[in-house]
Amino acid sequence: MGASRTVDVDPGNAGQLGAWDGAQGAFWAAQADRFDRAVARYDAAFLAAARLRPGDRVLDVGCGTGATTRAAGRVTGSALGVDLSSAMLEVARQRAAAEGLDGVRFEQADAQVAPFPAEGFDVAVSRTGAMFFADPVAALANVGRALVPGGRLVLLVWRALEENEWMSEVLGALSAGRPLPVPPPGAPGPFSLADPGRVREVLTAAGHRQVEVEGLAEPEWFGADPDDALTFVLGFAGWLLDGLDDDARASAVADLRRRIEAHAGPGGVEFGSAAWLVTARR
Repeated sequence: MGASRTVDVDPGNAGQLGAWDGAQGAFWAAQADRFDRAVARYDAAFLAAARLRPGDRVLDVGCGTGATTRAAGRVTGSALGVDLSSAMLEVARQRAAAEGLDGVRFEQADAQVAPFPAEGFDVAVSRTGAMFFADPVAALANVGRALVPGGRLVLLVWRALEENEWMSEVLGALSAGRPLPVPPPGAPGPFSLADPGRVREVLTAAGHRQVEVEGLAEPEWFGADPDDALTFVLGFAGWLLDGLDDDARASAVADLRRRIEAHAGPGGVEFGSAAWLVTARR
């Protein structure tokens, strides 16, 4: 029986399971190095905010292919990464084993309902994973129950769409002038926690305290050159072309190429991005 039929998920997260344990997760697994490099400039600040120490037990929520889980495990010796994607978790396990990180483990789980051990962790982190829960209050309360009193929570979440060229430029090109469906405020998606006021409300309602929200901005790397970046973008966003005729599709791809070329430089293709670094205590 496939993992997507056996993992316990909240009904509201069933769509996320279908995507991340399906084609979307498989693409991310195949492109693990590229996705990690895209957001790598945030890692130093993200991990520094976690204030990891040897002996800390770390929970990494939405760990993907496990880069942040492994980084935590190198410092603390003990880290558990959870994600909905069995394909990404397989990559994560292989890489942890290759590094000899015996204290780093990975499980397929929905952090909104997973039966984490009460007070089983000292630190919980999530790099761009906390925005996809159907009920973020319930999810972050569940994560909170897994933390010891005073335990640390660190999230990296995207700021507003208009502050993130990596998405606004792609949408601008591939929408081909069509109005794209806009999810209601707070609906699961990359920008569901873009409002810092909502971040504070969600975390407070979930039982966390001392919530701090810091703005960060870094370029995201999309490829070594325009051809490389174009292939990558069409791999994760090509579905936006669905429903276009051949001429409209070709025009949209040409528009995307022009935008990519405008962001090419000596270090490759880079788009602007902006995120909130969120810290809290249990």
